[in-house]
Amino acid sequence: MPHQGILLFAHGARDPLWARPFLDILDKVRSLRPTQHVDLCFLELMHPSLDQAVQAQIRLGVTDLTIVPLFMAQGGHLRQDLPTLIETLHRQHPALQIRVTPALGDSPELLEAIAQWVVARV
Repeated sequence: MPHQGILLFAHGARDPLWARPFLDILDKVRSLRPTQHVDLCFLELMHPSLDQAVQAQIRLGVTDLTIVPLFMAQGGHLRQDLPTLIETLHRQHPALQIRVTPALGDSPELLEAIAQWVVARV
């Protein structure tokens, strides 16, 4: 049976406080998926990087990895940078099964929740 892991993938920022909501999401996902290895990683400016997080997951025995981009829109990072990173990971770790979910902002449910949140405050 494959050992499953989840990597929450965020952009990163210079200000460490920027990561607080992502750390909250990490805690919630870990509580909902206690049998899976769940970590948070960043494209730039923060650690761990995607590569570092993948290495850590492999050391824990993960053989089946899902990467969840916590991005609101399909900008260049998701259309160009992430596919390049995934291609490199596939070459470096051919036995590792890697799936990438749609971005957070591609979720109709999330967009509806945001719209409801906005309307409730105006």
